[in-house]
Amino acid sequence: MPRILLAVAAVAALVVAGCGSSSNTTSSSTSTPSAPASSTSTPASSSTSSSAGAASIAADPSGMLAFSTTSLKAKAGTVTIDFTNKAPLPHNFTLASSSGSVLGATPTFQGGTKSLKLSLKAGTYTFYCSVPGHRAGGMQGTLVVS
Repeated sequence: MPRILLAVAAVAALVVAGCGSSSNTTSSSTSTPSAPASSTSTPASSSTSSSAGAASIAADPSGMLAFSTTSLKAKAGTVTIDFTNKAPLPHNFTLASSSGSVLGATPTFQGGTKSLKLSLKAGTYTFYCSVPGHRAGGMQGTLVVS
């Protein structure tokens, strides 16, 4: 019985260690002329357009490894993405080019909203949570910039 408890404790420690780190910074940014973006916070397989000038996305507040959507749309130019994390786990929003190069990311955090502002050309980008295991667990999607 003590061996089982020790094994369970060791596994739990590894899971907690893999949940990521936190950062005290509030946003990452690069700036160029503004362009409207679109947002959605509907179920995971849909996307909608908006002329609000920012895209909004959230981590699943129940703690599942999921974003509120897997598809975002934006206009080329300056795009601001507001990422809200009310989940019990720390997460981030990372954006990569079609070649896989990371273009920017919010800090990894728990509770609140952080913004990422980037100058983007037309194309298809991948977003994901870079906390180890979270992307593989389903925290990824596509941003289409036109």
